[in-house]
Amino acid sequence: MARAFIVVLDSVGIGGAPDAGKFFNDGTPDTGANTIGHIAEACAKGRAEEGRSGPLRVPNLDRLGLGMAVKLASGMIAPGLGAEPVGTWGAATEVSRGKDTPSGHWELAGLPVPFDWTYFPDTEPSFPPEVTEALIRTAGTEGILGNRHASGTEVLDDLGAEHMRTGWPICYTSADSVLQIAAHEEVFGRDRLYEMCEAMAPMLHDMRVGRVIARPFVGDAETGFIRTKYRRDFALTPPDRTLLDWAHDAGRPVHAVGKIGDIFAHRGVTDNAKGTDEELMEALVALAETAEDGSLVFANFVEFDSQYGHRRDPSGYARHLEWFDAQLPRLFERMKGKDLIVFTADHGNDPTWTGTDHTRERVPVLIHGKGTRKLGLVGFSSVGASVAAHLGLEERGAGKSFL
Repeated sequence: MARAFIVVLDSVGIGGAPDAGKFFNDGTPDTGANTIGHIAEACAKGRAEEGRSGPLRVPNLDRLGLGMAVKLASGMIAPGLGAEPVGTWGAATEVSRGKDTPSGHWELAGLPVPFDWTYFPDTEPSFPPEVTEALIRTAGTEGILGNRHASGTEVLDDLGAEHMRTGWPICYTSADSVLQIAAHEEVFGRDRLYEMCEAMAPMLHDMRVGRVIARPFVGDAETGFIRTKYRRDFALTPPDRTLLDWAHDAGRPVHAVGKIGDIFAHRGVTDNAKGTDEELMEALVALAETAEDGSLVFANFVEFDSQYGHRRDPSGYARHLEWFDAQLPRLFERMKGKDLIVFTADHGNDPTWTGTDHTRERVPVLIHGKGTRKLGLVGFSSVGASVAAHLGLEERGAGKSFL
């Protein structure tokens, strides 16, 4: 029985979204954003030299068709990419009206988002009084800090010391449909933070806010504050069945790696490995050895997005791409005869772009295990339909299989 692996390189977009002009960063439309293309360009021009040097080197992804996918999606010839593909390759376009994590993952799993998300305004305060009151009540404090749009790292620099002094949680949002709560693991407590987020989630989900995210951190004002790996997302449950449900209900194991379980509210998930991207790679390699015949492995590597995209760090993003690419032979050599691996993304986050938010882009679809073929432009939901077809599942969702 065949196995299937979906590996999401979080935010690794390739430009070209036809509706990019309807999405914005700091008032600037996302038209022209191209995460991979602009990183490759920065590397070629010597503008991504921190911790690495020279052209972008991702030979394994490029041989699967990454450079050709960038050209297909956006028309851009990415410097240093463009190898003749030996994989099956294409580019996917999203129809859901969002450029966030749940929208992208749900649609990749066959379920375009059927409604508009609720976003908090870029004002101060951002949250309506009833949300603020609920945050104070669930925290058991006299107030909260933040209550505005903010970068998750900058807000710690701004408010970390005050949080240490008052014990008040740091509550903030962004251009995504999200409410994030940051708290010190020792001053506030990680379990207390999780309990607060879990208590807030039903109210936010009723408002169609996609996620409440717990952001624990450590450190102090002198040495600096650092977010830990113990982030937890409390996501709105998908409003209909997804690939994970189709597989689970057919008796297939569904192994989640990274934040996949959180994104799908743990519905249809057999088990979930968490950790840093390096730890997640070890978990994915282990699953390539041990996952049962007929199983689905769904992985997300978030640090492209969280560590480098939002921080507008082309050098760091390039380093992480090169690290990831260097791990792929370990995966490939563990694949069995009928296995399928799909490498894709959920949105863009061009580290050369203005602002700090995601960018609306097409994403690559790079397949190992199905020979050499050009797919052309496909829909996000066709990824789920194709994986379902490969696994022999009856349900296919909104997409059409391209296999």
